[in-house]
Amino acid sequence: MLNATFQLARKIDIQPITRMNMKAVFITYNQALTDRVNFLFEQLRIKGFTQFPLTYGRGTNGGEPRMGSHAWPEMNSSILTMVEDEMVPLILKYVEKLDNVNKENGIRAFVWNIEQMY
Repeated sequence: MLNATFQLARKIDIQPITRMNMKAVFITYNQALTDRVNFLFEQLRIKGFTQFPLTYGRGTNGGEPRMGSHAWPEMNSSILTMVEDEMVPLILKYVEKLDNVNKENGIRAFVWNIEQMY
């Protein structure tokens, strides 16, 4: 089966799609902010994403752990999207504003370069 897949790949000359100026944006946040993060994606017309509804964690700058346990019952959610470079400042600005208004809930965004995709 694997050999047939490689033969097919050679026949159709599969090449990775290289798009310049793409970024991965990973946002992790207290579940209480889910509607606001969804609103951000709707407003910026970000259609493609992967959501992780239950993520454990604790911020490095203080904050309560989010472990879903009896001791630490709250949970985080996270979302990952790939966007064009020009979208990143808009996303980061919104995340920063949301964090400033809701310090006790906590939200962070992280950005990586996307070198190749297909």
